[in-house]
Formats: sequence, C-alpha cells, structure tokens
Amino acid sequence: MQLALAEARTALDTGDVPVGAVVLDAAGQVIGRGRNERELLQDPTGHAEMVAIRQAAATLGDWHLTDCTLVVTLEPCVMCAGAILAARVPVVVFGAWDEKAGASGSVYDVLRDRRLNHRAEVFAEVEAAECGSLLRDFFADPARRAIR
Repeated sequence: MQLALAEARTALDTGDVPVGAVVLDAAGQVIGRGRNERELLQDPTGHAEMVAIRQAAATLGDWHLTDCTLVVTLEPCVMCAGAILAARVPVVVFGAWDEKAGASGSVYDVLRDRRLNHRAEVFAEVEAAECGSLLRDFFADPARRAIR
C-alpha cells in the first residue's frame, strides 16, 4: 500500500484527486503503476486503477491479469470495478472506503457480484487511516471540493 500511497501523493502535483494504484504479479513485483490523471489529461477514464491496469497489461503483453493483485488507496468505482473484472484481476486490496461512488462493498459490490462472469477477492481498509487522511486533507481545501 505504501507504493500506492506514493503514487497518490504525486497526483497532487497536477491537482488530481490523490488516489494511487499498483498492480503486482504473482511474485509480488510491480508491473503497473497509476495515479489519478483526470485533471492532467482531461480524461474521465484517467483513474489510478485504469492507468495501472493498462500499464500492467502492456508490461505482460496480455490483458489477462489472472495472477495479479491490484492495490489502490481508494475503493474502486463502478468503472474501475468493471475494468478489474474485464482484466480478470483475482485480488483487490484497497485503503479507504468511498461512500459516494464505491463499487467494492460500500455503495455497490460489483467485484463480488455472483451474476457476473468473474469475481475478485477483496481486502478492504488496508492502511485506511493514511489513505483516508490524504483524501480528507485534499478535499478540505475549498478550491478542490468541486473536483469530485
């Protein structure tokens, strides 16, 4: 999670919401890194998870991330949960819950929905205090409250 937090902190440099993600292979090696880049690229799909998944697939030369783990500082949203399932990521670890848009157990539980063709094992609240604090501090700035 510390690697994902480091990615999240770099998002602050571009005014993006500080969310970071890493994809680990079966040996625990980082094969993808991402941070929110929506503001930087003006891309609504520029979420940390999406960036990290794209990079991991490029590293492997295969979109099937069947032996990988995604670690992200904030609970994935519906879009990211869909990408996680599409990439067949079997394990997701996240820090802070997203009570507004979460899709991994709070608002929705897309990652464990038995109606879908793939499910992921979810480990929530890993380093939740640090992940949540980074986000709370970001949104405490009145100029940034409208970004989300």
